[in-house]
Amino acid sequence: MSRLLRSVRGKYIRVGCALVLVLALFVANRLNNPAQANAEPSVARKFKFARQPLPDVEGPERRYLRKNLNPSVARIPAFMSAIGSGVAMNDLDNDGLANDICYVDARTDQVMVLPAPGTAQRYPLFALSQEGFFDRERMAPLACIPNDFNEDGVKDLLVLYAGRGPVIYYRRPGGTLGPAAFVGRPLVVGSEPVWVTITAGLADFDGDGHVDIMLGNYFHEGSDIFNKNSKSVVELPYSQARAFNGGSRKVFRWTSATKGDEPSATFTEIKDALPANMPNGWTLAIGPYDLDGDLLPEVYLATDFGPDHLLHNVSTPGHIHFALAEGRRSFTTPPSKVLGKDSYKSMGVDFGDLNGDGLPDIYVSNVTTAFGDYECQYAFINSGDREALSRGVAPFTDESEKLGLARTGWAWEARLADFNNDGVPEALQALGFIKAGKENLRNRWPELQELAMANDLISHLVRYSWPNLGPGDTISADTRNPFFTKVGQRFVNIAADIGFGEDYVSRGIATADVDGDGDLDMVVSNMWGPSTYYRNDCPSCAPYVGLHLLQQIDQKQGQPTAISDGHPRWDVPSLAAVGASVQLRRGDGHVLIGQVDGGSGHTGKRSQDLLFGLGDSVGDNDALIRWRDRRGQPRSKRVKLAPGWHTIVLGSEEGSES
Repeated sequence: MSRLLRSVRGKYIRVGCALVLVLALFVANRLNNPAQANAEPSVARKFKFARQPLPDVEGPERRYLRKNLNPSVARIPAFMSAIGSGVAMNDLDNDGLANDICYVDARTDQVMVLPAPGTAQRYPLFALSQEGFFDRERMAPLACIPNDFNEDGVKDLLVLYAGRGPVIYYRRPGGTLGPAAFVGRPLVVGSEPVWVTITAGLADFDGDGHVDIMLGNYFHEGSDIFNKNSKSVVELPYSQARAFNGGSRKVFRWTSATKGDEPSATFTEIKDALPANMPNGWTLAIGPYDLDGDLLPEVYLATDFGPDHLLHNVSTPGHIHFALAEGRRSFTTPPSKVLGKDSYKSMGVDFGDLNGDGLPDIYVSNVTTAFGDYECQYAFINSGDREALSRGVAPFTDESEKLGLARTGWAWEARLADFNNDGVPEALQALGFIKAGKENLRNRWPELQELAMANDLISHLVRYSWPNLGPGDTISADTRNPFFTKVGQRFVNIAADIGFGEDYVSRGIATADVDGDGDLDMVVSNMWGPSTYYRNDCPSCAPYVGLHLLQQIDQKQGQPTAISDGHPRWDVPSLAAVGASVQLRRGDGHVLIGQVDGGSGHTGKRSQDLLFGLGDSVGDNDALIRWRDRRGQPRSKRVKLAPGWHTIVLGSEEGSES
């Protein structure tokens, strides 16, 4: 009898424990699911956006799925059609404002350039002329990134492709913007590679004063994915969690440039720049950012189907090289929470101060769908140990659960930006996977979940393990992009309260102050639908300090011609001071940080300006600006800045750092 009682009691205890565990998981999911967050109305009233779709022009017939797939993957057109929507905001016409947009329209495979809606119509909307570089029957443009690659004082456009190598469209001097204003040059000279380059990061990796390029190829080289006549076989991931058969990362160092009517620049591939022990991967985002204060950018690689990587920059001028750094695991830390040991589907990365300690943290997007594929969104908080990187240690701990950022959905872009100038960044993501065509009837999550649990020996075999993914199929199609703002010590999602969200699945997020009014506007790029412009009509934005940080191309002394307060046009050509670092101490003692971004993240690229929110602070704002000059020497200067926009030209004559 006692044995029977013990057996029954044991069963009840086990059942009770199981119920408690299920209840705990349910409660945790409800507490951390941003869809359940009920922000106070007063929080939502701090934000207001006017939204409108970006226009397009007449072009090729619109598609809603890729029609020209390699026969080996023709059974899953919706999956293969999930890439190809990028957006960037920058100053393309040299009017002193980042009020120009470049975006890729996957429906027509066009690369569009236009003034931001509501700004002066300085030139008509147009599509880049891709003639001679693009064949729609076997290629697709995926993203565009503005930068002055040949250093002549005007922005060019780097366009990434599937089916070929990237092309730089150089801006010809003079004239208004239009198709004839750009001339294309392949990045890779010689035999044209067949790549699927989804993302790129731009930065001065070796500290020689010139901007270099790092590319992230998704499929392995030679993957002719959009060519229905190809005889090759496209390899899919050999594992859903440890796949190392993706494309390689490529590093190209700037070496020379020409100007004039036929502008160009030369970039040399540095084949030993990356760690020899780092495997290939399915790269979806590249994030350059100086994390240890030496004015050389580290790089975060967000990787699908496998672990991410943090690269410590150990370069010297003329020689680019990186070393791996990984997080350390404690007894209570699961591997999925350790930087460099995670095993899932990272898609976007951005940097910012999430906890207000004046140190850069790392925000990484992932896949976290309730009752589906699951890891977590990451908020890697900086411990402040700058020497750790030199020991191969990534000094970051994931605190996404604590901060309320762990759960969203199928997330691509991750973006940190302060939209009401309170000095605390908001956290945004672009969500959704498959939603193509006019009718969406079949939810394929159950089948995809089976694939996620498939044996690694067969997970790459389309015929035997992949579900049909074609017209009418959806996966994570109706999720709303989150808009997190910090309330107390946690972030809450107020997207529904402020009308932030898309009718299509999203990919990229780009930000800029397009009208010079001191608040950030943005564009969200979408797959198989129009992208959306959000004009910031912040009802009570706090004061701000905005910075255009420039470097003169030569040593001639130029004088600004003012066109509006803080937004001058220079009579001597200048470059954005990519990589320059700013530490702004407000009048209340709070420290804000920022770095001039050359181009980082998934497929959305922010402007190269910096904007700092002053909140309720009054008094002087003291800024420490650090940069490498055109000779690669570290420099610094301190300036006091009143609220408003400022243009500062950083030279070689002041503040040498030992």
